[in-house]
Amino acid sequence: MSVEIIRALEELEAEKGIMKSYMLDRISQGMIAAYKALFKKDPYNAPTDNVEASIDPETGVISVFVTKVVVDDEPENYSTEITVEDAMNYTPNPQLGDAIKIEVDTKDFSRIATQTAKQVIIQGIREAERGMVLAAFSSKEHEILSATVIKIDARYGNMVLEIGGGKDKTEVMMQASEQVRGEVIKEGDVIKVYVAEVRNGAKGPQIVISRTHPGLVKRLFELEVPEIYDGTVVINGVAREAGSRSKIAVFATDENVDPVGACVGPRGSRVGNIVNELRGEKIDIIRYSEDPAKFVAEALSPSEVISVTMHEDGKSCTVIVPDTQLSLAIGKEGQNARLAAKLTGLKIDIKPQSQAQ
Repeated sequence: MSVEIIRALEELEAEKGIMKSYMLDRISQGMIAAYKALFKKDPYNAPTDNVEASIDPETGVISVFVTKVVVDDEPENYSTEITVEDAMNYTPNPQLGDAIKIEVDTKDFSRIATQTAKQVIIQGIREAERGMVLAAFSSKEHEILSATVIKIDARYGNMVLEIGGGKDKTEVMMQASEQVRGEVIKEGDVIKVYVAEVRNGAKGPQIVISRTHPGLVKRLFELEVPEIYDGTVVINGVAREAGSRSKIAVFATDENVDPVGACVGPRGSRVGNIVNELRGEKIDIIRYSEDPAKFVAEALSPSEVISVTMHEDGKSCTVIVPDTQLSLAIGKEGQNARLAAKLTGLKIDIKPQSQAQ
């Protein structure tokens, strides 16, 4: 059985990447826990930190030792102390105060103690897997990943996604709240997802995978537009209502470069690829301006704007638009005005020209 344990650990390392040395250490801890479980209720024989275990990494032979101190009187704790007479069974000429290492017969372990060891080993595997998942995704936070949909919960709508391949293959769940409403995705589809957050929770690593996060739009533009990748064009902000419409503000660090044109691409190819990935979501590309009034006017595109008056609080403004452009400026169910407010960070009050006069 010892050799079989070693082989099993080697297979575990090959398949899941859990180091054999790590699991040998966990098994050693499990055996120590099992030994302590035997005597934990015996006040005269209760072990402390004087127990150690080792495993031969080649043969799998497990050895458990307990260290006892030689005393001249009757021991107060038989697990930590030993008389000179008894010590002679383990070492020649023992002296008072000597620390004697005594091997424990593991066959004496009870079923309950063995179960304790098993639980420690299982917990070790879980902790190793959690640690690997956390390490794998920590470096990918705020990035886009390709994922294969392997299961969809028909009742709650959650999706199980497979990311990576081989030993690096990981399954993560995308909650229904992070999915675009109305987006049709089937099992087997390969989709792009955004790693919104990676944290180590009480129940292990928590990976928030999203299709609704504004960061997905931002990263898609960074992948699609070379000028954004090399820093010639910079994304100032993204406002999004997933599945319906997004507004993205950009500016150029080179005055000879048109930031909006760069994002649109030849014949709209670049923004078209992103729209296709987002399953038809509309995208307005806005030219960012440090002048708040100009930025608001751009953000309300495609509506025409007559004037923008900034208020003294610096957090709100009044916008005048032609009467015929009022509904366009506000948008269906207020969407255009809402996204413009998100993008600029300002409260926008839109009035028709006739009312302003």
